[in-house]
Amino acid sequence: MQTRITKLLEIEYPVIQGGMAWVANAALAANVSKAGGIGFIGAANAPAEWVRSEIRRAKEITDKPIGVNVMLLSEHVDEVAQVVAEEGVKAVTTGAGNPAKYMKQWKEAGIRVIPVVASVAMARMMERAGADAIVAEGMESGGHIGEQTTMSLLPQVVDAVSIPVIGAGGIGDGRGMAAALMLGAEAVQLGTRFIVAKESTVSQAYKDRVIGAKDIDSVVTGRSTGHPVRSLRNTMTRQYLEMEKNNVSFEELEHLTLGALRKAVVDGDVAMGTVMAGQIAGMIKKEQTCAEIIQEIVQEAKETIKKCSIFAEVRIKVLKHFYNIFYPHPVCKIHFIWKIRNHSFAGDSWLISSYPDRSAVRL
Repeated sequence: MQTRITKLLEIEYPVIQGGMAWVANAALAANVSKAGGIGFIGAANAPAEWVRSEIRRAKEITDKPIGVNVMLLSEHVDEVAQVVAEEGVKAVTTGAGNPAKYMKQWKEAGIRVIPVVASVAMARMMERAGADAIVAEGMESGGHIGEQTTMSLLPQVVDAVSIPVIGAGGIGDGRGMAAALMLGAEAVQLGTRFIVAKESTVSQAYKDRVIGAKDIDSVVTGRSTGHPVRSLRNTMTRQYLEMEKNNVSFEELEHLTLGALRKAVVDGDVAMGTVMAGQIAGMIKKEQTCAEIIQEIVQEAKETIKKCSIFAEVRIKVLKHFYNIFYPHPVCKIHFIWKIRNHSFAGDSWLISSYPDRSAVRL
């Protein structure tokens, strides 16, 4: 499964592990890369020397390409940007800002720069700034989110830029990967699915909460502050939403969530910690190795795409059958050809109801 992204990053599969704060360390990133995707160490607000040590630790585990996610609002961002260039990682993803300031530095170091965006305008801006690719992330993702869904955002970004686009947000299995590829993506980025990887070092309580999540367990807090965050429902989110409803100050809200992600990831406090996870958490039912996750997703994506191809072939055969039956007149044939070229058979499912072998076709 080769795309412009696999060639750009020199990886086997178009699968990228999101650089999740406190979650995406050397152990997780290296094992994703080892399995044929590419893992990203989440720098978050960590000091530069921690990032350096994690990069080196990842390189001890694998010689495959490794990336770093740089949070541009970090107080250590200048130092982290320098470390990333010095350590020679394959790629950098960026969030919470514009990476233009560091673009030249990273490019000179041979690093592929891939900003995460939540709008078409930002995607265009990043392409003009020299980005090698774009991650278009919909609001279904865990953590800080935008306003558009992946289904609406992804094709618009694909149409707006010429560089390759990576789909993210709400993708948890091969069906999601196939859908993203059909919308024009050339790779997918997953976060939540990798939280429960066996190589992930997050607390077992965090993993169990994700595995036990239902489809309605995802909730968004922080809309009133302009910084919405998606996580799984717990005591803390209920308190936060109640405080938002009562219009408490920003400072009080900040105090409630101070260090909350670390509480969940490291301490295993899934009641008062922030259990960041995307809407696909309800689909995850077990722990697997990074290799098992990637192989399962890629194989399912291939099978899903193949099914769609078979469906299209059968559909064409059915339409050709009715071409001969219902369009004998030359004028009718011209109309039929026009409908095929303009994909305007969506309303013609009535034709199939009278087809002898309709069990094989569903429009």
